[in-house]
Amino acid sequence: MQMSSSNETVPASRPPRLGRVRSILFAPAVRPDFLQRLAERGSDLVVIDCEDATPPSAKAQARINSVEHANGLAAKGQQVAVRVNSPASEWFSQDMAEALSSSLAAVVVPKVESVDHLQQVKDSLSAAGHPDLGVLVGIETALGVADARLILAHPVAVGAYFGAEDFIADMGGVRTATNDEVHMARSYVALAGRLAGVPVIDQVVADFANDDRFQRETAEARSMGYSGKMCIHPRQVELAIEGFTPSDAEIDRAQRLLAAYKAASAEGIAAIAFEGQMIDEPLAAQARDLLAAAVSADA
Repeated sequence: MQMSSSNETVPASRPPRLGRVRSILFAPAVRPDFLQRLAERGSDLVVIDCEDATPPSAKAQARINSVEHANGLAAKGQQVAVRVNSPASEWFSQDMAEALSSSLAAVVVPKVESVDHLQQVKDSLSAAGHPDLGVLVGIETALGVADARLILAHPVAVGAYFGAEDFIADMGGVRTATNDEVHMARSYVALAGRLAGVPVIDQVVADFANDDRFQRETAEARSMGYSGKMCIHPRQVELAIEGFTPSDAEIDRAQRLLAAYKAASAEGIAAIAFEGQMIDEPLAAQARDLLAAAVSADA
């Protein structure tokens, strides 16, 4: 559902939406051994990474691998995207011209900092013969966060992710396990995505063996309105999907809450007590959203 304030109209015409994305698993474009196994990992979306995971000396080979393996993954029914280098980089133009294929669900563009950047991406997509390909936007710099609402309202954006590590590096800050230093930016990117009507994916957990931290961050992100989490290791995929899929207990409670609320509303009662909690329309709306997410997860 697209949302807008009374003072801003969100463009109604966007490229095809992504399927449900609770997990995004990244793999280096220069590692064919990793790419060949991506479809086995169970991730909602996999990303062939030509950016951070590919050294400068291997960018050309990464583009070749991206096309070959994206087509192969898509043929297996896997939702797949390619992450190109940032619009400000020396590799961007060649990436857009040579690393994309018609089998992609989206192109992932990192370090987007302005509407002009996205217009540059849109023009490059048209020139490369992919005018209908949507962009999963990387919001991971100070300027990108500051202008996230404008950026994500651009019609080419079909989703976004918040990159905490790059954001803190750009801020000159210090990354901590508490996430206190990124709370404001992380919250604002989620808000910008909601206003634009596009899903937003949460930051990576670089300590990929720390399941407790990953689960904690997943719970935080879901409570903030994020739709999924980026994964840098296959072990994180199952945790992300589990964390962003409503549990049976949550579904049962939401169904019972809505049944009680509907019965009360039919009698002209707008607020009820339910299992020790006062329930009115905002909490009923949350229950409806939870059930809709459960149906989407099963689709």
